[in-house]
Amino acid sequence: MRYDNVIDAIGHTPLVRLRVGEDRGVRVFAKLELQNLYGMKDRVGREVILAARASGELAEGAPVVESSSGTMALGLALVGRSLGHPVHIVTDPRTDPITSAKLRALGCQVHVVDRMTSHGWQSARLERLETLMRDLPGAFWPQQYSTPNNPLAYRALADELLDDLGELDVLVGSVGSGGSLCGTARQLRKKLPELRTVGVDCVGSVLFGQPDAPGRLQSGLGNSLQPRNLDHTAVDDVHWLNDREAFSAARELAAREQIFAGNTSGSVYRVLSHLARSRPPGTTVVGILPDRGDRYHDSVYDDAYWDAHEVSELAARSAPEPVADGEVVSAWSTRPWAPGEEDAA
Repeated sequence: MRYDNVIDAIGHTPLVRLRVGEDRGVRVFAKLELQNLYGMKDRVGREVILAARASGELAEGAPVVESSSGTMALGLALVGRSLGHPVHIVTDPRTDPITSAKLRALGCQVHVVDRMTSHGWQSARLERLETLMRDLPGAFWPQQYSTPNNPLAYRALADELLDDLGELDVLVGSVGSGGSLCGTARQLRKKLPELRTVGVDCVGSVLFGQPDAPGRLQSGLGNSLQPRNLDHTAVDDVHWLNDREAFSAARELAAREQIFAGNTSGSVYRVLSHLARSRPPGTTVVGILPDRGDRYHDSVYDDAYWDAHEVSELAARSAPEPVADGEVVSAWSTRPWAPGEEDAA
């Protein structure tokens, strides 16, 4: 496929059938968003920056400033720098050196906060971002957690799924800002009103009514704050996995399906494997795999990292345990997520 520039090349990602479920007649597909130039958030970077330029909110040559520890930063760098904008990324010490190197190579200014504040690393980054916005006249803040252009960016992803499959029964996706899963699900439900949507979160994230645990090792999903783009009414079921379960699942994804991905994709794969065993024959399940594994080479895929952080000491379940509303989870757990629960989350 030929494109005139890297921005036009965003999307059009492969949809690959996985081996899990084949013996039961369940079709399980992985949408390889990790095959974007940097990752799934390339779609959001394109949507928010082009919309801001079209509306005049982002002037020609004005700075772009965002808080991100991973793929959103790279998506903004891809699009912003391609269009001649200075890009400032506020991040924290958890950001891996590969991502930092990519950002700097692309010409970004990277600002690293050195300590958590009231709501963990997220609030510390937002406080630094506010200072930058004061210091950079005319700067544009995409606000990935609240801008409607985040979920709108995934209309194209949903349309690609419909073009490739025609129909599907279950959509599985990780949840961080809420944009990818909710945006894709809302677009799909215009033609597939019976679609069931499964959100994948991590133990220690507040997104679905759990207490915050800032020390969790997973990145790319979960949150210590409630993002506006998380539409709780778009989610039918929630699964939580702890760090060991997510890391192990990423290793299984590489070994069994030859897809080298990060912990977020691993968590989605673990849930896909469960659905392949539990859904009736004839079901079509799609999981969104957002992140490749390169930046996790010294964590998810490093035995020494596991030892240093005692990852193997965490509990690990072979199937999710159903939990009740308000029950605190520590290992793979699940429960239905009813409409209206966003008020209590």
